[in-house]
Order: sequence, then C-alpha cells, then structure tokens
Amino acid sequence: MKRKRYTPEFKSQIVLEILKEEKPMSQIASEHGIHVNQLQKWKTQFLQDMSQVFEKKNKDKEKMKEDYEKQLEALYAEVGKLTTQLSWMKKISGIYHD
Repeated sequence: MKRKRYTPEFKSQIVLEILKEEKPMSQIASEHGIHVNQLQKWKTQFLQDMSQVFEKKNKDKEKMKEDYEKQLEALYAEVGKLTTQLSWMKKISGIYHD
C-alpha cells in the first residue's frame, strides 16, 4: 500500500484546526482519515519549528538587503569606470578641452 503524502498547506490547516481546540483531536483525525498519532506529530513539529518562520523572514530580508548593497556597489563601480572611460575617450578624440 502506497503512503499518503500531504502538502505543507494541508498539514498547516489541520494543525490550526487542532490548535483552535474546537473539536477533540480524535474527531479531527476521524474526519480526515488520519491517525491521531500522526496529527500529534504534526502539531509537535509545528510548535517546535514555529519560531523559524520569523527567523527565516529576517534572514531572507537581510540576504535581500546584502544582495542589494552588493549590486549597488557594483553599479557605482561600473559608473565610475564608464565615467573614466568617457573622459579618456573625449580627451583622445579632441572633444575634451581643459
């Protein structure tokens, strides 16, 4: 028999339903055809990993900021290089007068 695979979204919905405590976990398990032990594992995993949701967003934000700053630095360097090349081209073409 092939194991059922559940999406993270589905698991999240079930865990949120469990956390609402409107129904006993046994009823939720029965309604969805999933063993209570499996639901308990999902709940435990969710509660253990919950803080990482906020850490990941901060890490992603920091990485984006770092990438942006590197790109900005590279662009400034390119502008400086092109400005120097333009000045040099003007000088050798005789367009540039001091």
